[in-house]
Amino acid sequence: MQLILTHENADFDAIASQLAAGKLYPAATILLPRRVNKNVEQFLMLYWSAFSFTRMADWKRRKVSKVVLVDTQALNTVRGMVKHPQVQVIDHHLEHERHKSWQYRLEAVGATTSILVEMLQERGISLMPEEATLLLLGIYEDTGSLTYDTTTQRDLAAGAWLLAQQANLTIVRRFLHIPLTPAQLALYDELHTAVSWHEIRGQSIIITGAVAADDFSDEIASIAHRLRESLPPAGLFVLVQLGHDVQLVARSLSDQVDVAAVARALGGGGHERASAARVKNATLGMVKKRIEEMLPEIVQPVARVADLMSHGVQTVSPDLSIAKAAELMQRYGYEGYPVVDESQGKLVGLLTRRAIDRAVSHNLGRLPVSRVMRAGAVTARPSDSIDHLQQLMLAEGWGQIPVLAEDAPAADGHPIGIVTRTDLLNYLFQPKTKLAEPDMRQLLLDSLATAVWQMVLAVSEEAAALQLPLYFVGGIVRDMLLGQPPTDLDMVVEGDAIALAQTLRARFGGEVRSHKRFGTAKWILAPEVWTAVFPQANAENLPDSIDFVTARTEFYAKPTALPEVTHGSIKLDLHRRDFTINTLAVRLDGAYLGQLLDFYGGQRDLEEGIIRVLHSLSFVDDPTRILRAARLEQRLDFSIHNWGNWRK
Repeated sequence: MQLILTHENADFDAIASQLAAGKLYPAATILLPRRVNKNVEQFLMLYWSAFSFTRMADWKRRKVSKVVLVDTQALNTVRGMVKHPQVQVIDHHLEHERHKSWQYRLEAVGATTSILVEMLQERGISLMPEEATLLLLGIYEDTGSLTYDTTTQRDLAAGAWLLAQQANLTIVRRFLHIPLTPAQLALYDELHTAVSWHEIRGQSIIITGAVAADDFSDEIASIAHRLRESLPPAGLFVLVQLGHDVQLVARSLSDQVDVAAVARALGGGGHERASAARVKNATLGMVKKRIEEMLPEIVQPVARVADLMSHGVQTVSPDLSIAKAAELMQRYGYEGYPVVDESQGKLVGLLTRRAIDRAVSHNLGRLPVSRVMRAGAVTARPSDSIDHLQQLMLAEGWGQIPVLAEDAPAADGHPIGIVTRTDLLNYLFQPKTKLAEPDMRQLLLDSLATAVWQMVLAVSEEAAALQLPLYFVGGIVRDMLLGQPPTDLDMVVEGDAIALAQTLRARFGGEVRSHKRFGTAKWILAPEVWTAVFPQANAENLPDSIDFVTARTEFYAKPTALPEVTHGSIKLDLHRRDFTINTLAVRLDGAYLGQLLDFYGGQRDLEEGIIRVLHSLSFVDDPTRILRAARLEQRLDFSIHNWGNWRK
């Protein structure tokens, strides 16, 4: 016979997944685990007659040769199960070791129930209202009522279908928010008092522990949920001594904190946001020490202002005329400029496009920008957190925040970068795609020949020493993401590209040909240069030069005219390119090696096979882009996005 099983201490997602699997496999028996969460138990007490569940206590030994395992990948044996049953796993927890003989359906959604709802829809299976309500409880509980970061559009679609099947939201609300029992409240107070905070890589982590009363039999997950709500850390580890064992319940509010890794190391499991483990014959102190030792490994660095800011910030003088500032904004597309008084070496304000547009509309073009700028000095530092940046923008109302060096005095007139409201919104809300590669280091290593990789490392080291951000840009990044071999080693430098090339020549030899006016340099790679970088290199099959280009921006004064070029940031350099799939960049200098930049949705368009211009006048600025689009369309088998009906 066939059983449908899940994990112990089952939550609504587990039980709902069992029910849905039972609808898909009507001949199978749904065998509940020995222990379920308190709210699940109360729900089943009221609605037991609506479902065909079998309790473990009522299970009579029969030969079990097939198992459907839902919301877990750990198989607990039951009486009558053969030694090696056929196992089919349906789960939303991805990071587990697989059994070779098992069948798996693992998908990154917010709840396992959502996967099974899709399977029900595919087979045209309808539900009774009680069944739909239980399945909706499963989705809502595991996604925080569709608010957790792990929630996907598939979870919302599954929930919508369940509502169409007459799921009852009143019942859902009732069983998602059950008050704590007196025993739980007492344990909650002890755990709250015992909280210890740990700051790991910019993330706030809580570890707390307490000894439960001898007769304690309530669930701990609800207590952990209340602690997470009252003390919202990035990661929470709740330890409860139960006799000779320690129960761990872990929760995460951040993609950078993987609590499942800790649970697995302690013999348990779960997913990155919620996990648990039962540690046999252990004490609170022992388990807490092990968790503290693992924290540096499971906590990823929090994003900082340095990860979002653009280098090469341009400023204006308070004496500049409003008319001239308007011309600059039109030419380069800036929404604002920091205003710097060079005589004092101080930042004195922020000039916004809105203020300039209003001044121009009132014929005030001759006045200095000091008359309309927002006075003050609101700044950030590279090490500031994204949360701090967000609060700064909200509190001060500045849409562009100049970034000062860590050791620079407040209001220093030499900002090293700028971060905009658009940068922040892109970071917070840009969807992750299937092709998302936040760290391209491994892809670089796999795509580049060994000698070329060593050359990249050598250039990376020198760029870091000179504090020059360095990037692969455009076609080479596009081709690597598509699995195609790179064809050149051109690099873009935020800063003095010629200085970098000359430094490399001084260390490794070769020849540098530079054009100071354009900020470009070609480093000629003679065979001895390659052997200086990598003694085993065979220069015969390696590039004979590397082009270094200073990041720049450009302006087309009129259609088909040659662009006017000035130095700019990497973001502006990418903005001048032809298509979104050519705006991808990989940072190469020092510790940033492998960091992928995607300001304009290039990964999305690579995934969808689309050639898209960056703005509606792109083909007007440069009609030759039409020919380049056609060539790429044929080479990559992509489609040209019909922006503005240019193909008519």
